[in-house]
Amino acid sequence: MRAIHYASMTILNETQQDAAREDDGKYLVELEHVEKHYGNLHVLRDINLKVKKGEVLVIVGPSGSGKSTMCRTINRLETIDSGVIRIDGQPLPQEGKALAQLRAEVGMVFQSFNLFANKTILENVTLAPIKVRHMDKTQAEREAMDLLARVGVDSQANKMPSQLSGGQQQRVAIARALAMHPKVMLFDEPTSALDPEMVNEVLDVMVELAHEGMTMLCVTHEMGFARKAADKIIFMADGQILERGTPDEFFEHPQTARAQEFLSKILTH
Repeated sequence: MRAIHYASMTILNETQQDAAREDDGKYLVELEHVEKHYGNLHVLRDINLKVKKGEVLVIVGPSGSGKSTMCRTINRLETIDSGVIRIDGQPLPQEGKALAQLRAEVGMVFQSFNLFANKTILENVTLAPIKVRHMDKTQAEREAMDLLARVGVDSQANKMPSQLSGGQQQRVAIARALAMHPKVMLFDEPTSALDPEMVNEVLDVMVELAHEGMTMLCVTHEMGFARKAADKIIFMADGQILERGTPDEFFEHPQTARAQEFLSKILTH
């Protein structure tokens, strides 16, 4: 598993990369027979998937297919009606300290950046490690600056979020999630709120993470990223997983009419 360098540095340190390689073959995320309704709307239908440590799973499909809902169930931002979700072999806790501890192991980056507007960039990245991990402030700041450098925004550390572009803010959000040393990263359409010229700077960071061995689940409409970074792609429609396979299998030989229709529309231009 090769490491892609960013400004002569890698986003994951060598220990993290080695751990990802050593654990290759173990399932880090498992969903079994997951069901969810919003009232009468059946949004997740018998969802089954497994993601190995170090694997990059990209989730694609039309709007309203349940992609984001499924992603958000993995750290219980959305509850499920039935089924089982496991993180690193442990069933997802319902509430309390156990759930908080698990959430600390699962980083998430949303469409919106969700940075604290009244805190500097550096403070945004160090807040959770200090408050949740009880990390020493000096160490937290050192690690935060390292991460900010690795996503290319260390020069913005003392600025407020409003002073940064959307692409810069989203890269800060990625650094903030990584500061907790997560076992898995969830990305819920992280580029959909960005201006087109800012999309690639965020995708570049995500590609680097993927090649360095971070376990990732990514909901995205960026088909170029899916081709480049995914180990596996799942295609969802109407709350179901209709296809799963490698990028070549999905893009070159889609098996269902629904996937063929989706690709014909999204790859037209």
